[in-house]
Amino acid sequence: MRKLRTIEMDRLTVQEFKEADKLPVVVVLDNVRSLYNVGSVFRSCDAFRVEAVYLCGITACPPNNEIHKTALGGEESVDWRYFSRTEDAVADLHARGYYIYSIEQVEHSTKLQRLDLAAHSHPGYAVVFGNEVKGVQQQIVDMSDGCLEIPQLGTKHSLNVSVTAGIVVWEFARQLILD
Repeated sequence: MRKLRTIEMDRLTVQEFKEADKLPVVVVLDNVRSLYNVGSVFRSCDAFRVEAVYLCGITACPPNNEIHKTALGGEESVDWRYFSRTEDAVADLHARGYYIYSIEQVEHSTKLQRLDLAAHSHPGYAVVFGNEVKGVQQQIVDMSDGCLEIPQLGTKHSLNVSVTAGIVVWEFARQLILD
């Protein structure tokens, strides 16, 4: 096997990305403090052509060198908006008919492998990822239509927020456009 060169991968330009159909998912970052995590989320969102990223609260916004370091330009291709309050972002999405999932360990959460997007149709979905220490704010969990959880088998109770975002966005892409 030979590794492909970048030119052989036939990737979109930023302009082509902007014009292309998107995965009907908005990623919401609820007070994510690490700029490197923000950048990594942008990069994953670019990889799966996510509709937009909503940056909320203390979450930093582009342009920013630390975000760019891990986003590698994903912050330029993926649309984003800033909200000072996550509640306002979720209210905006609900008003537009989006089904909101918080990614959080709660009573009666849906395990990610049990998520069945074909069982119900919505114009779009939003997935809320929380602060690296505190997770998704309780009031945002309360505003959500459901909660998703990634099962874990080790000693730690959580994954890094950017790793979690990559796993969750992959599952939405797998069910909505890749299957």
